[in-house]
Amino acid sequence: MGIIHFLNVRNGDCTWIKHPSGHNTVIDVSCASEEEPRVSEVFSEQKGGNYNQKAYPVNPIEYLKSFSESAIFRFILSHPDMDHMDGIENLFSKLSISNFWDTDNTKQIPSDSEWGHYKKSDWDFYQKIRKKDEDPKTLHLYAGAKGQFYNIDENGKSGADGLYVIAPTRELVDEANTSCDYNDCSYVILYRTSSGKKIIFGGDSAEKTWDYILRNHKSDVMDIDILFAPHHGRKSGGNRDYLDTLKPKLTLFGNASSADLDYSSWRNRDLKYITNNQANCIILDTNDDDISVFVTHEPFAKNYNSNTFYSQTHRAWYITSI
Repeated sequence: MGIIHFLNVRNGDCTWIKHPSGHNTVIDVSCASEEEPRVSEVFSEQKGGNYNQKAYPVNPIEYLKSFSESAIFRFILSHPDMDHMDGIENLFSKLSISNFWDTDNTKQIPSDSEWGHYKKSDWDFYQKIRKKDEDPKTLHLYAGAKGQFYNIDENGKSGADGLYVIAPTRELVDEANTSCDYNDCSYVILYRTSSGKKIIFGGDSAEKTWDYILRNHKSDVMDIDILFAPHHGRKSGGNRDYLDTLKPKLTLFGNASSADLDYSSWRNRDLKYITNNQANCIILDTNDDDISVFVTHEPFAKNYNSNTFYSQTHRAWYITSI
């Protein structure tokens, strides 16, 4: 049902799904500015100890181009935080994008704010592009949404690219707009493979979102195969009970300060996880009955699985199957 690339992009998010339909879905973007490193410069680097791959992020635009990709069928911005749209203007200028999924948020950033590593021009571009009537087509989708290409095929049957929105609801977005806590208007997307595997992209979803999901979509999220940890794996992601329902066979953590990551919730439940800081980029091949997991950092792969091997197709090292 596709190949998923979970990119190592500093303290941010970027995931690329290559669907069997030929469509490319990209969820969030970070490290995509002109001055960010090129793929070839990153893959030559290696570190020992804690692997330290957070220090060697990839540029998503260069990464996609290295696989000869020039078009994105849908770009999904999970929610309006800068670490999820870092380089969005460059992404839209360098690649052809047909559809843009955006939450109907009303977030504002004061004009006198300090931007640090991020660019005000990315925020301004986001405000401009989300209000355009012409291409790319902007969609505001809510839990339970059905539509052609993302989960309904040309014959009206469920499936297509396998993307099912389980959050937010209109009410969660309205509440986020009132409280200005925009993590709880984040998209949470269930990806179903043709072999019945379930993968959840958690965005930065937090307690209110998961309270809603467990009340209304519990059967959809029970006993999943892969979890892209909410809020990069921080303690602020999810709610107190969600892991007891999801029971993911493997969780992928993004980059964040180690003090902020919720390792104990996984360890206490004997749940497996891999971090970008260990593995650099993580690739999931979902085209067979099992999900094959590959990583781009060779030392981690060899420590994880002494029988690892290199895949020319994925440009990464095999470590396990789920």
